[in-house]
Amino acid sequence: MARDHLPEERSAGVIALISVVSIIGAGVGYPLAALLAELGGVRAAYGLGLVVTAAALLTAWRSMPEAPEGRSAHVDVAGAVVLAAALLLVLFLAGERNLWSRHLAVAAGLAVVAVVLLCVWAVIELRSTTPLVDVRAVRHPAVAGANLAMFVGGIGMYLLLTLITRYAQTPHGAGYGFGLTTFVAGLVLIPFSVLGFVAGKLTPRVRTRIADPLLLAGSAVVVGGGFALFVAARSDLAELFAAMGVLGFGVGGFSAAMPGVILAVTPKSETSSAMSFNYVVRSVGYSLGSAIGGLILAAGTGPGHLFPDDSAYTTAALVGIGAMAITTLTSLALARRRSSETNP
Repeated sequence: MARDHLPEERSAGVIALISVVSIIGAGVGYPLAALLAELGGVRAAYGLGLVVTAAALLTAWRSMPEAPEGRSAHVDVAGAVVLAAALLLVLFLAGERNLWSRHLAVAAGLAVVAVVLLCVWAVIELRSTTPLVDVRAVRHPAVAGANLAMFVGGIGMYLLLTLITRYAQTPHGAGYGFGLTTFVAGLVLIPFSVLGFVAGKLTPRVRTRIADPLLLAGSAVVVGGGFALFVAARSDLAELFAAMGVLGFGVGGFSAAMPGVILAVTPKSETSSAMSFNYVVRSVGYSLGSAIGGLILAAGTGPGHLFPDDSAYTTAALVGIGAMAITTLTSLALARRRSSETNP
């Protein structure tokens, strides 16, 4: 919509802002849902999600303009169902540690089914006249590299988010942590949202001087700095706020720079396809990051203990630093490729 209905000089900034808005939503939604869960149970929290989602759907239906003439309005239902089934299996397998340890054959079989479903989905998209995602466009080296950076970076970003909120809620009896309630722990996300929004507003100005892939690399380094801060200093609640703020600034910059990398090589008619696929990749990365954090902490929980050892958090943070290092290198490779294309 931004590309269709706004001048080119404005559309890039609006698309970047759309990418960052979800960070603000996380900072508001997490503590609000936690408060409702404490007051009215989990059903109340999910009820809020239903109401908000319904409001978003109604707003979109009433306010979004028609697609330009000649643009298909058909939805690739088969592709959507197969992709959803494949991702459901991937996320289920990532979060079920006991399944892998006790029923390895079943877990391996489900993993094969997930791979087969993804292959079937790719075939459906290639054959469809109105694909959910234009797989051919996604295969472009710049788009593929951006999605790889988003996937691995998403794992690292949400891994740190999970670690900090979990650490803040751990009772003092574990030998670490602050024993915060779910609602108060959710307030730790405020620096994440505020600095994420600030980074999102600054990025459009900075990208006039620095290429988008370099901004991705710089933002990944900032997120890695948040991990390093968490490893080095987490004995005071203010230090957790600081780490969360650094994370938010990095995520905001990363999310705002990502559309520029993808849209630079994407035809206008494929904007929604390319960006929505990137959002799916980001969401899967976030979910896997949360699951990986849980797996590492579970592995670091001794027999008969309720809480993981403090060292398990350090291990998980080091894994996150590795993920952000891969993200940084991928982004730098994208920057070198763009530089070679513009300066043959």
